[in-house]
Amino acid sequence: MEEKTLRKLFLGFIQIHILHHALEHPIYGVWMLEELREHGYNISTGTLYPILHSMEADGLLTKANKNVEGKIRKYYTATEKGQIVLSEARAKAYELFKEIKE
Repeated sequence: MEEKTLRKLFLGFIQIHILHHALEHPIYGVWMLEELREHGYNISTGTLYPILHSMEADGLLTKANKNVEGKIRKYYTATEKGQIVLSEARAKAYELFKEIKE
């Protein structure tokens, strides 16, 4: 039960993390998995790709297909809506951090 609860909580953090990087530069799935793992989020492609698709459907990300060494790679970039949501999420996260840091 605890694992399931933590996964639900971390989902929001993961989405914020995705938006942050997708605003800096276009991202793709394998790169994002590695980035998240560096921060302690051990998720699978079966978890990440539905998150990316959902964020795209919600208008937070746009997708562009690029041919990389003969393979099609999907790159995601934050939209204007994604940038607004990230800004609001940062403010809320900062307020929460100040409250719980001790």
